[in-house]
Amino acid sequence: MNESCTFDPRVPPRDKCVSRYLIDRWAAEKPSQKYAIFEDGETWTYSELKQKIVRLASGLADQGVEQGDHVAVWMFDGKEAILTFFAINYLGAVFVPFNTAYKGALLEHVLDNSDARLLLLHGELGERLDGLDTAKIEKLVAIGRCSAILPTIDFETIAIFPGQLPELSHPIEPWHTQSIIYTSGTTGPSKGVLSSYLHIFTNAGPETWFFVTGEDRFLVNMPIFHIGGMGLVFVMLARGGSISVMDAFDTKRFWPFVRDTETTAFFLLGVMTTFLLKEKPSQNDKNHKVRLAFMVPLTETCTEFHQRFGIDVYTIFNMTEISSPIVSEPNPTTRGTCGKVRDGVEVRLVDENDCEVQLGKSGEMILRTDRPWGMNSGYYKQAEATAKAWRNGWFHTGDCFRQDEAGYYYFVDRKKDAIRRRGENISSFEVEAEVVAHPKVREAAAYAVPSDLGEDDVMVAVAPIDGEQLDLAELTQFLSERMAYFMVPRYFRVLNELPKTPTAKVMKVLLREEGITQDSWDRDASSIQLSRDRRAT
Repeated sequence: MNESCTFDPRVPPRDKCVSRYLIDRWAAEKPSQKYAIFEDGETWTYSELKQKIVRLASGLADQGVEQGDHVAVWMFDGKEAILTFFAINYLGAVFVPFNTAYKGALLEHVLDNSDARLLLLHGELGERLDGLDTAKIEKLVAIGRCSAILPTIDFETIAIFPGQLPELSHPIEPWHTQSIIYTSGTTGPSKGVLSSYLHIFTNAGPETWFFVTGEDRFLVNMPIFHIGGMGLVFVMLARGGSISVMDAFDTKRFWPFVRDTETTAFFLLGVMTTFLLKEKPSQNDKNHKVRLAFMVPLTETCTEFHQRFGIDVYTIFNMTEISSPIVSEPNPTTRGTCGKVRDGVEVRLVDENDCEVQLGKSGEMILRTDRPWGMNSGYYKQAEATAKAWRNGWFHTGDCFRQDEAGYYYFVDRKKDAIRRRGENISSFEVEAEVVAHPKVREAAAYAVPSDLGEDDVMVAVAPIDGEQLDLAELTQFLSERMAYFMVPRYFRVLNELPKTPTAKVMKVLLREEGITQDSWDRDASSIQLSRDRRAT
């Protein structure tokens, strides 16, 4: 199935971007090459991968799954989740994963929005379905014991189904929907992002991340219901490469696993970099085969990480709906950058009227790709949200950036998270970057609270490194030496953990609603004033 499905050269043949045909292709061309290595030591070659997928796909078909159907998946990370992802797509059906933290009204919402009739899940999650409206779900396929009331079939039974795989009614095309991935829902109900095969291929494919090759083995330690996990599983298949699968990031297990699996590439998100760098230096720091890492966001520790571990560091800007429009060179020295615009995408920074802002000024990033279906296909059953995001023919990210004369882009803030204090616009992202630079801070969230002088005051919630105590007066002094006087927070709140959505994004809306709490610390009340503050009053 290597014929071109269109005369458009921007659309690759099916066997380069559609998972069913990729699986068939690699099983024929390189059957004995490893595709996946797991923590328990099990490995799958491409031949074994196809055999497992075909058996599970046959079992799903026996349960009534047909081409074009939406199939809901509510699974923890691991072998079953990866096989389920590929098997659903092998049938030409749509993969609809749910975050394993979902419960209550949010779970009801995604069940209803998905239009799925079949739900595959880990059995221990089944009790959360009790008392909920399960919408169109007719049947469950469970891994392990499941107490849910709905008719339930054992996953192992269908995973080894001996029946015949049905013929496709028509070829699976690159523009067909591959998945529906749900957003965090920080400001409203989660939206289901429609992603085609071309979208996920363009997101991190051979043309977008050209420095990742089929010789690489990419570490997957993010969940399959997240673009960071599902995307890596797919894009390494697209390259004919391989993956190493770790259940979750763990500082102590990280390097031994990377060495044992001969991993060559990985992602570092948020505080992962901090945790690795805070480990005691060792003679083994360069004893590995890793050649590149993505650091998101890029911090001032990039150079230190590159020098200590001998790994080239890249950074990008991406979100579920788009396809890595901003990518950096290796080991960028421009502090705070996300990189430059990659080939094949157009980017504009605009004001609230979609008019271009001046170079160096902050504006919302909007974009489009030159490849058809190279980004999301809208939000499932949410026409108004789709029209708002795609207005004027450009996708609106909701994120504000600035660009410098050299073409580098810098994330400023989410539009909804902007802070304005005494006539100054303040980036919560930039405040947070400085706060987490303190050696005792694990993570931070900056947000606006009402000021008695009008506009906003800056407040920050901080979570310390485990076992550490924060001296907030000392932290204030630390920040005053690193940032503009008007950016230094007035209020601090120390929490063991910051409140997060099921997709691990900080819920600033909750922090803003709680506002200045009884446990908040006020530097003004502690008679700590900054010199510029006195001159400005």
